Amino acid sequence: MTWNHGGNWAGFEYSTGKRPLDFSASVSPLGMPEEARLAAAAALRQAGAYPDPLCRGLRNALSGHLGVPPEQILCGNGASDLIYRLAIALRPGCALLTAPAFSEYEAALSLTGCRVRRFPLREDNGFRLEEDFLDQITPELDAVFLCSPNNPTGRTVEPCLLKRILERCRACGVWLVLDECFLDFLKDPSGHTLLPELEGRSLLILRAFTKFYGMAGLRLGYCLCADTELLDRMARSGPPWPVSHPAQEAGIAALKETGYARLLRELIRSQRPKLAEGLETLGFRVVPGEANFLLFHAGSGQLGDRLRQRGILIRDCRNFYGLGPGWYRTAVRTEEENAALLAAMREVTDPWQNGS
Repeated sequence: MTWNHGGNWAGFEYSTGKRPLDFSASVSPLGMPEEARLAAAAALRQAGAYPDPLCRGLRNALSGHLGVPPEQILCGNGASDLIYRLAIALRPGCALLTAPAFSEYEAALSLTGCRVRRFPLREDNGFRLEEDFLDQITPELDAVFLCSPNNPTGRTVEPCLLKRILERCRACGVWLVLDECFLDFLKDPSGHTLLPELEGRSLLILRAFTKFYGMAGLRLGYCLCADTELLDRMARSGPPWPVSHPAQEAGIAALKETGYARLLRELIRSQRPKLAEGLETLGFRVVPGEANFLLFHAGSGQLGDRLRQRGILIRDCRNFYGLGPGWYRTAVRTEEENAALLAAMREVTDPWQNGS
């Protein structure tokens, strides 16, 4: 079996016996909020009972946090679980994706026989989505998948353009699936979300606790949609009990954290430009991302392997459609960890930089 995502620390540890310094997964460097960790640990006392299959406590907590009725919220085993449930429940005949984009959109759609159209993002404009995308949204489509900030580029869709895309989708009778899993890392998340437009037609928003709250191991995501019939079909499109009791309790506790969110945003906001500058000093082309990771081109496809030999993992992005060898994504972590990454890169750069 092969693994095409980041975060494969277990594979590295299995083969080397050592734990890596992992920049391949774009997860909070602060780890889980302490109250969330304690809540998850306490929930293990009830491990002998099935978890609430409807996630009622968590949905009510999310409802109060977001101002969305609980019946418009569906929780899942991470956002990826919900993407597959959506593909099965919606069964679109044709979907439009940007390229590059998170690979699980196309993987899930392919299981239902959906025909995928790709809209290439251009390196010459920093992989920004622009107004020509609107022309690609036609009544022949059934769904449009967007991620803002996008994975792996880190670029957001301009809020005014995002609303025009939604308007165009609704005019054409096309679903807009908006992945906001990295939204909370932005300086102003409320200015980049379509949450206020949820009550209209044909909009589904994906979010997760995985990245911002450091819960990748617990697996916890949710989606928001005013079409409760679609959410019901999604709930029936996969195994029951998708969210464990510890994950539900950790999510409830995390939503109460305010100091954690402030500290994490400040950390990312201060460290991202420093890391970008360090990468550029090494001669790499850096995409000006806005989330907690950076996409860059290193001029050679050997960087990942050479860093791996030093116990450091970054995400090799050659398997993203529209990228290729030499493209990598690195998480933004603490100042000390970022410095260690740059130091290791300096050690391995000269022999092969610029393709030599």
